[in-house]
Amino acid sequence: MYSTNYVVIFVVAMTSLVAISLTTLREVTKDQAIQNEATFNKRQILMAVSDHLGEGKDIDGMSDDEVLEVFSSQVEQLALNNDGNKLESAAIQASGYKGGKPENIDMAKEKKKPLEERIFPLYIFNSGAEKFYIMSVRGNGLWDEIWGNIALESDFNTIAGAAFDHKGETPGLGAEIKDNPAFAKRFKGTKIYNEEGEFVSVYVRKGGAKDPDHEVDGISGATVTADGVTEMLYRGLDKYQPFIEEQKTGQPVQGMLIK
Repeated sequence: MYSTNYVVIFVVAMTSLVAISLTTLREVTKDQAIQNEATFNKRQILMAVSDHLGEGKDIDGMSDDEVLEVFSSQVEQLALNNDGNKLESAAIQASGYKGGKPENIDMAKEKKKPLEERIFPLYIFNSGAEKFYIMSVRGNGLWDEIWGNIALESDFNTIAGAAFDHKGETPGLGAEIKDNPAFAKRFKGTKIYNEEGEFVSVYVRKGGAKDPDHEVDGISGATVTADGVTEMLYRGLDKYQPFIEEQKTGQPVQGMLIK
């Protein structure tokens, strides 16, 4: 029989060994994990313009290297504050992002800040024939947060594409915003301004869209998630209105543009 002291010493030693091993493993793989997350985020951004990547290019079938190449060569990015002013790298860093690039902005963290302190990324995708403006939005579904990227055509009104994701929506119901590609495709061609030039966003309607310009069909059995998408789009795209209005006056995009 082992003494009590022996057992305690053995348990403490093994616990310490496991803790040190896990810490070492985490530190060794930390850089790779950060890189993988960055690549995943870039893939999600490009999903909003998946129909405009070029003939034969399928975002789901693209390797990580291909995603990084497209993002590097065809995407410019800038950051905006709540007033629509463009931010330099130092301002992005001051908001808590050491990388200093718009792509480093974590919308989950920004959502927790007071509105006047939030900053927002905006991505400009150049297909060669046209530019698309990708805006990031974040909101709440039934169980947890939902988010998405919305691409506008160069008229700053027509949605060219959309991509959504979630943290914990119900499979087969609310999770369809991500799992069912048909849902995101419903937004293509809808408009966020009405004929009078008023911002109205896009409404996810239970029972079927009645206004094809500003509504899309909802998801059967997922009313709360659909309502969350509606609110997320309205609140999220509204934050980009100062930038949109500036562009509609013919002002060139200035400020921090990064390849």
